[in-house]
Amino acid sequence: MAEGRDVQWVEVTEGQVGQRVDNFLLTRMKGAPRALIYRIVRKGEVRVNKKRVKADTRLALGDLVRIPPLRLAPREAVREVSDNLRNLLAGSVLVEGRDWLVINKPSGLAVHGGSGVKIGLIEALRQVREDLDFLELVHRLDRDTSGCLLLAKSRPALLALNESLKQHRMDKQYLALVAGRWPARRDFVSARLDRFELGNGERRVRVDSAGKVARTRFAVRETFDRVTLIEAEPVTGRTHQIRVHAAHAGHPLLGDDKYGSRESQRLASGLGISRLFLHAASLTFPEPTSGRPVQIKAPLPDELEAALSRARQSR
Repeated sequence: MAEGRDVQWVEVTEGQVGQRVDNFLLTRMKGAPRALIYRIVRKGEVRVNKKRVKADTRLALGDLVRIPPLRLAPREAVREVSDNLRNLLAGSVLVEGRDWLVINKPSGLAVHGGSGVKIGLIEALRQVREDLDFLELVHRLDRDTSGCLLLAKSRPALLALNESLKQHRMDKQYLALVAGRWPARRDFVSARLDRFELGNGERRVRVDSAGKVARTRFAVRETFDRVTLIEAEPVTGRTHQIRVHAAHAGHPLLGDDKYGSRESQRLASGLGISRLFLHAASLTFPEPTSGRPVQIKAPLPDELEAALSRARQSR
């Protein structure tokens, strides 16, 4: 079925059933930013079975989706993935199942584009994995955090994994190096968190009684002279939760340029740390089809291992 040389009509397959129109288009229209997707849907250029739809419309098996010609201004286009990033991501897959994969996300890479970020991990992976019709984030990691990140390769898997996350059947363990000696008895922090924006539009989080409930479990892994290696398990999933809770407890993470202190930055510099010392070291979740538990571990990056070696030498 055609409507012009550049217009496409795409039939929805089984793996795309239930997917939102905007996410379907993001997968199909390589390089298109979300703002453009929403604009063409709003203007009626995208049709499903010849009818106008909204961005959050769910697709059904056999639906025919009209995709208009894609003409991007240079300032709008999502950057094409570089060879270096392509190779980095290809080598960062820890484990891949039939309808999911876990990647060892590099520090410094945002999980998705937007707010000045031309390309994020999900946009880059969709370019790298052209064999996949569906690829969505199950959860997120801060831009500066490294480690286990789970993605779904089918709509049913995404729904199952999201439900596991909602029902607290997904365990995420992080390693962090913090300033000072974390007291062994301090194994839990509960403090409400509120998101706000700075004058330049940057998002931050603060402890505020009017904020959302947030709880984090902490455990001491190793104590050094002036820093402590801790394990953190977020019970809730608020933005920057581990970082803000640790700072609230008086022990900010080393390398944290948002919530750190002068002392934590000085200690980070002394140990040669030039990034946030926060790593998603382990992820456990029920396999979406069988329900069997899957545990994935991501080794500490070399730069963080090197910092721990220096801390041990200074004891």
